[in-house]
Amino acid sequence: MIRRFCFILSLSLLALFLPGCTKKMVRAPSIEAPSPENPMVKLLEAFSTVESLQAKASIRVDTVRMGEEMNLLLNGYVLYKRPDQLRVLGYLPFGTGLFDALYKNGEFFLLSPLQKRAYIGEILEFEGQIEKAGIQISTEKAEGSEIPNRVLIEAMEKQIRVDLKLKEISVNSSLPEDSFDWVVPEGVEVQPLAKLLKGKSLR
Repeated sequence: MIRRFCFILSLSLLALFLPGCTKKMVRAPSIEAPSPENPMVKLLEAFSTVESLQAKASIRVDTVRMGEEMNLLLNGYVLYKRPDQLRVLGYLPFGTGLFDALYKNGEFFLLSPLQKRAYIGEILEFEGQIEKAGIQISTEKAEGSEIPNRVLIEAMEKQIRVDLKLKEISVNSSLPEDSFDWVVPEGVEVQPLAKLLKGKSLR
């Protein structure tokens, strides 16, 4: 099951970082959806009122496989640095790393330690892929806050929903120098990002 969720999370997190078009959706009033022109740019703009951000996160993944609902709860961290660096790390409840996703200067990096795989690629190569997957990305802000405390990713076609809630948010604080450095661990197979997009559906 964990391997299945690794793949699901890979696709969902890829959706978070890819530009592209989205389909029309019905939203609750408290959710502010980015323009369909480029979800990634709009997401970065949502954090751009601060120079940097670091926060803990709770991550819930819901999906359906063969008619059966499945869900996974994760702990995580979110790091942001203006103008275009964003990192999301996810951990199982007992502390094992499940994924490390990094967007930096137009490139996307995704590490799945349990699968011993990493995916690397230029984002501009994949414009239009999000529309085909039916991806919808929304953000939510607490009352009186200028930055999001929630990111919601939904892939309608694959019946995947990722709900990322930020907590213990610290803004404009000094981040470690290596916060956005990418190092592939020994024994991890590096593959092109396109291969992830061509992965099989898990339904």
